[in-house]
Amino acid sequence: MASVTLEELRKTYDKKYWAVNGISLQIADGELMALLGPSGCGKSSTMRMIAGLEELTSGKIYFGDQLMNRVTPKHRNVAMVFETYALYPTLSVYENLAFPLRSAGWKNEDIERRVREIVDILQVEHLLMHKPRDLSSGQSQLVGLGRALMRQPNVFVMDEPISHLDTRLRSRMRSYIKRLHIDLGYTMLYVTHDQEEAMALADRIAIMDQGIIRQIGTPDEVFHHPNDLFVAGFIGEPPMNFLESQVVHDNGSYHLEVHGHRIAIPANLKANVQALPEKITIGIRPFYIGVSGTPDEQHTLPGRVFIVESLGDATVISIDTDDTRLQVSLEHTPALKSGDDIWLALDPDYMVGFDPHSQLALVGHNGSKA
Repeated sequence: MASVTLEELRKTYDKKYWAVNGISLQIADGELMALLGPSGCGKSSTMRMIAGLEELTSGKIYFGDQLMNRVTPKHRNVAMVFETYALYPTLSVYENLAFPLRSAGWKNEDIERRVREIVDILQVEHLLMHKPRDLSSGQSQLVGLGRALMRQPNVFVMDEPISHLDTRLRSRMRSYIKRLHIDLGYTMLYVTHDQEEAMALADRIAIMDQGIIRQIGTPDEVFHHPNDLFVAGFIGEPPMNFLESQVVHDNGSYHLEVHGHRIAIPANLKANVQALPEKITIGIRPFYIGVSGTPDEQHTLPGRVFIVESLGDATVISIDTDDTRLQVSLEHTPALKSGDDIWLALDPDYMVGFDPHSQLALVGHNGSKA
């Protein structure tokens, strides 16, 4: 096992478009890092450069203290799992698992011992004599994971390994992968466009967009303290709501106005309110908006119900407020229908302020983001 360090990594395919544009990142020894972002953001190119499958344009890659730029893929000892299973159709599950070790010249008794270790972890002993055609999608991906683990790799990379599975299988496979990491302690890079997978699996998440890393942090950090508007809007389901607001100074105190309606300043920006820009983009997650049929000191923003969606464990209400449509998520099902007029309360303790020009999160007096 080894740590992975990327220093100013760049990749261009046509000398015009930077697929990866100067990213720096450190994955600690034994850490599970998720590389998260939309399609085309550069995450798969980054993974392939780490594995040695793509030449980098510039920058440095280290495994531990060893510079890997000129080390061949074979000698990097990187295990890879992709969306496709890549199992040998004529070989049994046992032989598929054993194949990497046979190719490396391992003795039969050592191969047998290692196969048994992996089989015990994955709980697939009942499948050992089966051929790939006899396996379900989830079983095939388990065997693919197992084969990648056989060589005791320095680094384990997974590129969208479960994105093609149905919802129930994805949930089960996430549990297997998380358990593998806990039991084996490998350094893992998990590449995905799915924020739910990243949040569930990773120790930390690196969020990419247009070839750069927008933020690196724990799942809690990127959810509650996004660096910018992109991260705020990309993380979370339903997504964060955004409102354009004006900072108003009135009779010695400050508040925000949205479409002429008064709302509170985000809690951790109050002490530094004099330094705020004239306009602020407010972000608030759907869970932190209250709903009332009548206005009061908290419920100050009027809206009209567009649609009510019952999701079983929550109800999501889409609400139009002038030119902005917000989503509110409630644990209960309110007696509301399309067209109802309602009033909203935005909890200032959970509001995030952004500079509308730089799109960066505003920082409070204690150094924390709004």
